[in-house]
Amino acid sequence: MKKVTKAIIPAAGFGTRFLPITKAVPKEMLPILDRPSIDYVIEECLCSGITDICIVISRDKEAIAKYLYPNNELESALIKADKREKISLINKFKDVNFTFVLQPEMKGTAKAVELCKSFVGSNPVAVLFPDDVIYNPANPVTAQLIKAYETTGATIVGCQNLAPEEAIHYGVMVVREQKGKYVLIDGFQEKPSIDSMASTITSLGRFILTPEIFDYIEKTKPVKNGEIYLPSSIDLLAKDMPVYAYMFDGVRYDMGSKFGFLKANIEFALRDRELREQLINFIKGK
Repeated sequence: MKKVTKAIIPAAGFGTRFLPITKAVPKEMLPILDRPSIDYVIEECLCSGITDICIVISRDKEAIAKYLYPNNELESALIKADKREKISLINKFKDVNFTFVLQPEMKGTAKAVELCKSFVGSNPVAVLFPDDVIYNPANPVTAQLIKAYETTGATIVGCQNLAPEEAIHYGVMVVREQKGKYVLIDGFQEKPSIDSMASTITSLGRFILTPEIFDYIEKTKPVKNGEIYLPSSIDLLAKDMPVYAYMFDGVRYDMGSKFGFLKANIEFALRDRELREQLINFIKGK
């Protein structure tokens, strides 16, 4: 069994829910405290043993590459200002091999993954959607899913149980069999009504895909808007071979919503030694 050492981060979306700021700033660069959200997702990859990352971007997202690559002029300025300790902050991903792929048209998440086919080759690959920032410093979610892949040899969908009123906004699993954290699935049910919901086991932006996924992306029909979505391709795959949902541990923040963005900033600030007391006093009106 090949090891999972590669990851795809689809980051080409427009971020319309955060307009007007996302007209000029990629939504993946919106900060949680002093770090853009994509920083946390890349850090999760690193802490999970991933060394090669392909980021799918659109034309106006050069800021992502600029953030990730070295800045010699800034380094020189920090040295002159006797702030050498900050250099490690801006070069924290120097050991990662980044590849950038342009998605010229928004044709859906499956097509974004398909653009990385040559990058993936015949290897399994992790897929991390940057709208989902998941906090678990002791055991990163992608590391949990890699272990699940190594146990099953199958495609893995990262999931948690959500309340029905939350789960209706995402894709839920059609369950065949569950043993502990492992759920053998028959497919996806995308954004179901509460009355027709197959389960509340909800897909939350993390996957380990076997290379067979590319055959199924080719077979997947577009929805009404012409886009092809990754869950639809995994749904087809599950009809022919085992696919597991894995119930991961971690606190998940929906960075695609304004409330999720605010919640992430508040809770990360409360975990910060310097900010915690100030924030609590501010909330209490002191």
